[in-house]
Amino acid sequence: MRHDVRNLDFFPAEMLAGLDKIFLTLSTAEFVIGMSGNVFVGLVNCSEWIKNQKISFVDFILTCLALSRITQLLVSLWQSFVMTLSPPFYSTWKSAKLITLLWRITNHWTTWFTTCLSIFYLLKIAHFSHSFFLWLKWRTNRVVLAILVLSLPFLLFDFLVLESLNDFFLNVYVMDESNLTLHINDCKSLYIKTLILLSFSYTIPIVLSLTSLVLLFLSLVRHIRNLQLNVMGSRDASTQAHKGAIKMVMSFLLLFTVHFFSIQLTNWMLLIFWNNKVTKFIMLAIYVFPSGHSLILILGNSKLRQTALKVLRHLKSTLKREKTVPSLQIDVPGSF
Repeated sequence: MRHDVRNLDFFPAEMLAGLDKIFLTLSTAEFVIGMSGNVFVGLVNCSEWIKNQKISFVDFILTCLALSRITQLLVSLWQSFVMTLSPPFYSTWKSAKLITLLWRITNHWTTWFTTCLSIFYLLKIAHFSHSFFLWLKWRTNRVVLAILVLSLPFLLFDFLVLESLNDFFLNVYVMDESNLTLHINDCKSLYIKTLILLSFSYTIPIVLSLTSLVLLFLSLVRHIRNLQLNVMGSRDASTQAHKGAIKMVMSFLLLFTVHFFSIQLTNWMLLIFWNNKVTKFIMLAIYVFPSGHSLILILGNSKLRQTALKVLRHLKSTLKREKTVPSLQIDVPGSF
């Protein structure tokens, strides 16, 4: 029996239309939230950079991370609309290759900048007496820069792997319909090998980030226990600050873990049910991390948090003035 993977459809047209609307609505909502947070981080740090003619190393990492996530969110929204509104366009070789490459580039830099940020916080905040950790701590900036340079070979590796996969699928797309079935198993076999290779290059920064966050969490927990042995006014305030930091780290860990497993699950689900509309909803979990983590960064950074509060207070006062002005304009004619 012949199975054409390009014509698989698991739901009635009416249900698909409804699911498509929900998918696009959720994708747009995550895009707006993510863009708001990341644009805010980028604008605050860039304005400080221009004003002071210098920028701290951590602010530089945050700015690069925000810019990479803005690009990633744009690519993700474009991919969502193309997959939903124009599936034949997404199924063409050139468009699929372009979207895949853009997604891989933006996801690469987002992941590695996140890794650098995790390692930076570990070396700056955590306290361990091991000599190797102290050696790294004294060279924090150089260690983070070395990790960024280390990411470049992995990006080149991803390009080579994706290029070989794209060349193979080009031959499949230009193939006659009668010969397509003969190559379905070859497609799946090559796709699985490609996923394994890409997962390997993606696992390295994930392991580094998760290890850094876990070590930072353990250091904060141990520090809180030491503070609670001598509870005084100032130390109690320090304990509360460290507990807040632990909540930030745990939120970061949760989002990062969901992001990693969502990417892996989406890749394998697309292999099995690539034309299944429900499979696209798994992609929404991928967008949660670049959207939600920016809010965590704003809440955890004192400068960003204070600026955000000033902006909110300004918007609140502006809305109050707009509400009072119309009432004054109505009352003025009656006073004559």
